[in-house]
Amino acid sequence: MPDAVNDSLAEKLISRTAGICLYGFAPPKQATPAEQLEAIVAQQLVRLGSLPVDGLIVYDIQDEAERISTPRPFPFLPTLNPEVYAHQSLGSLAVPKIVYRCVNRDTPDSFVRWLDSVKATPQIAVFVGAPARGSPAGLPLADAYELARQRAPNLLLGGIAIAERHARKLDEHERILAKTERGCRFFVTQAVYDVTSTKSLLSDYALALREKSGAPLPIILTFSPCGSVKTLSFMKWLGVAFPRWLENELQFARDPLAKSLELCERIFLEVWDFARGKGIPLGVNVESVSIRKTEIEASVELLQLLRRHIGR
Repeated sequence: MPDAVNDSLAEKLISRTAGICLYGFAPPKQATPAEQLEAIVAQQLVRLGSLPVDGLIVYDIQDEAERISTPRPFPFLPTLNPEVYAHQSLGSLAVPKIVYRCVNRDTPDSFVRWLDSVKATPQIAVFVGAPARGSPAGLPLADAYELARQRAPNLLLGGIAIAERHARKLDEHERILAKTERGCRFFVTQAVYDVTSTKSLLSDYALALREKSGAPLPIILTFSPCGSVKTLSFMKWLGVAFPRWLENELQFARDPLAKSLELCERIFLEVWDFARGKGIPLGVNVESVSIRKTEIEASVELLQLLRRHIGR
């Protein structure tokens, strides 16, 4: 059952508060043995409960092989249901939770059943569409927003924003505006390493809002440590853009993990100052795309570092 503490994060999102801090992670794999899963849950209850965050993001992971022709660096292994994991396995954790839902795996009927099951309790969700146009047919993202508006108006919705897509098509700000009209109240980016495309997106978003006399919604920037060539390769496969100079810095650094934290800090400070000048309320979401202990620990270190900057 969703936590009542979601109200505190919901209030910050609705009031467009700047400086929201989140930590994102995927649930354990479906194939995890019961005894091992019990140990993982116990560890996460302790580790996640000690983080200085306003909330957690629990991802819904899907195989994106049809999005890109390059082979996936690591095999896709299905994870546990993120909603069940967030609100049942981690239900005793008194931290607000944002749960992703890949709606392209839904039919209209299954999605309506889910909406009817959550409409009476406070939840915060981010809907994710198909990874590519050629993906197997499922519920279109626009239909999911409309059904949510009709059946569960109290569901607090967020959307995805991709600066790299803006660099290619120059229309990501229009996607944000369209999703706002469909009910989104905040947006979460994918991992940021390209400061130029991120600032370009924020600039065009601010200009579009000026024309409409609209108020900007919270944009949550995601940051993820990159501690190895393998992690770099995987992040690039996921669609994260690395400028050539920055990729060189990571590949040839004596300590790539420390260098990535340094670069993430630098990027955050530059974008934070830029967004503040535009009146856009920024937040941060820190994750680790790697399951290596050192990179997970580095993600916690990065979260604490960015939180200190926000608090100044």
